[in-house]
Amino acid sequence: MAGYSQNYADLAGHPAVRHGGRELIYGELHRRASRLASVLERDGLSPGGRLAIMLPNRVEFVEALAASAKAECSALSVNWHLAAPELAYVLTDSGAGALVADDSLRDVVEAAGATCPVLYVGDDSGAGYEARLAGADTDDLPTPWPCSWPVVYTSGTTGRPKGVVHGALADPEVLRATQEALVGLWGYRSDDVHVVAGPLYHAGPQGYAALTLYTGGTVEIMGSWDAAAFLQLVEERRATTTFLTPAHFIRLLELPTEERSRYDVGSLRHVIHAGAPCPVGVKRRILEWWPHTEVWEVYGMSEGGATRVSAAEWLERPGTVGLPWPGTEVRILDPATLVPVETGTDGLIYVRPARGRFHYHNDRNKTDNAWHGDAFTVGDVGHLDDDGWLYLTDRAADLVIKGGVNVYPRTIEDVLHEHPAVVDCAVFGIPDERDGEHLHAVVELRADATVEELLELCRQRLDPWSCPSSIEIVEQLPRDPNGKVLKRHLREPHWADTDRRI
Repeated sequence: MAGYSQNYADLAGHPAVRHGGRELIYGELHRRASRLASVLERDGLSPGGRLAIMLPNRVEFVEALAASAKAECSALSVNWHLAAPELAYVLTDSGAGALVADDSLRDVVEAAGATCPVLYVGDDSGAGYEARLAGADTDDLPTPWPCSWPVVYTSGTTGRPKGVVHGALADPEVLRATQEALVGLWGYRSDDVHVVAGPLYHAGPQGYAALTLYTGGTVEIMGSWDAAAFLQLVEERRATTTFLTPAHFIRLLELPTEERSRYDVGSLRHVIHAGAPCPVGVKRRILEWWPHTEVWEVYGMSEGGATRVSAAEWLERPGTVGLPWPGTEVRILDPATLVPVETGTDGLIYVRPARGRFHYHNDRNKTDNAWHGDAFTVGDVGHLDDDGWLYLTDRAADLVIKGGVNVYPRTIEDVLHEHPAVVDCAVFGIPDERDGEHLHAVVELRADATVEELLELCRQRLDPWSCPSSIEIVEQLPRDPNGKVLKRHLREPHWADTDRRI
């Protein structure tokens, strides 16, 4: 299917992006992005440079993505929740040549000591975003899509954010071929209406929004997540596609049945979910609710995609995250020896990508540790069945060593999710003098349930060694903006008074 740059004349009057009552047609998006590119070039952003974007979900985020391609630069999406020291690190480490930021973040940006030019969206002065665009050159620049995006900074849940550089994507022809392959893989169309339900600075929501724009579809941006508002938006706009996480599924299923049934979501033909393992019980309930929708689960990371599985395939093999993407290979290696393990045996998941190698920006040691030959790992643990389907067990970083025995929390979390009162949960190790670590569960409920009920469920479904020693019920689990439970925030207080972390 032709991309945006090939059929621009036909798309000029078609809605490109909507948010908060505002709509930009493709022609207007094209012109505004061209003006922004002109402003940035005047400020010193050079071809091959990096444009940092630090904005909440709004139309200007998409304009900045398009402008980066027009300026022949890469877009560097920055988490707008970062504190000043973290922002300073990302801007310095990446070598950002310019920053587009929300005016509400001015204090953070100034505290970070940004040395590159900064353009503030929402600044009403003559130096602000709109004033600068109004005074910019009006000549259109070619090819607003696809955006070049060779640097992605990961969330940094286990330390400082890591800059992931996909060197091959710096070549526009390689990036275009990649976009075309994704269009074919997912079947995106020019009449699609895509809902952005997560933060645009995150690779998943941004990537599938960009793919929608590449095919000429319409992107509907949610400013923040609300389950009922999502269903209402799907109904009102007759939305056809979206990207969600298991946390979104959980919040949708929390709505009373009568409220969920109030909305007609029959237009939703294609949903991709990723970002975290989806509990089996949650996935079943979503598939029962949306039998008309193609629900695809993807296992991947900023470093590269790995596997995918359709709803029908998943129902035949509950819990699988699928088969490798075209041109990709998945291997399971022993963590100690890095030799392949037997089928069905857990080990480190290594992925041989379809297109080139990535590296961690300014970190040769981290890069070398990630790669083994032509395949890389991010520390996830899992196994393959006899037919090559991948099953995730956990992350190596979440491993609990209890009395010298490895225990993976995800297995326990899946059991707790079977209880109808459980919204979400997190299982991790806490210090124990005798066994080194004990298993502790923190649970968020939607209805009344006792600790003893939850422990009894675990006793029925798990071996005694894998049962939590303690369960804590909380009103709400801490989450990052993507909906992931911040397990480290729950774990750290238990280890604060110890001289070890495992």
